[in-house]
Amino acid sequence: MTTPPIRAAGPADAAAVLAFWQVAAEGASISDDEAGFARLVGTDPGALLLAERDGELVGTVIAGFDGWRCHLYRLAVHPGARRQGVARALLDAAEARFAALGGRRGDAMVLERNERAQYAWRAAGYAPEPQWRRWTKPLRQLPASGS
Repeated sequence: MTTPPIRAAGPADAAAVLAFWQVAAEGASISDDEAGFARLVGTDPGALLLAERDGELVGTVIAGFDGWRCHLYRLAVHPGARRQGVARALLDAAEARFAALGGRRGDAMVLERNERAQYAWRAAGYAPEPQWRRWTKPLRQLPASGS
């Protein structure tokens, strides 16, 4: 198979991406909704990268850069397109984005129970850092402005 073209997602991609993640992503995110999608593409327009073949979405990765760190999330490949270079193409595009922005190191969020993903990340040259543990806290949602 040929390497799929990669492009940045735009607002019109919301429904397709959210449906794709239901099929291809491992686990759900608190931001898997129209509002979360809109915030992502509105705040960092180049961050969500899409791989397509024949007009069909076959992979995604979020390559977010906050000016300090390069974060990778939601590397997902359609089950029918796995082991065909889609993840590698997405990560190459993400790493090129980071380098262009001045990033120095990418880090990835990988579920501990997702052995397939761990294998893919290792194959791409990433490794876990055992001294780190992710800490989270749900944030109180503020009312929309103008309310």
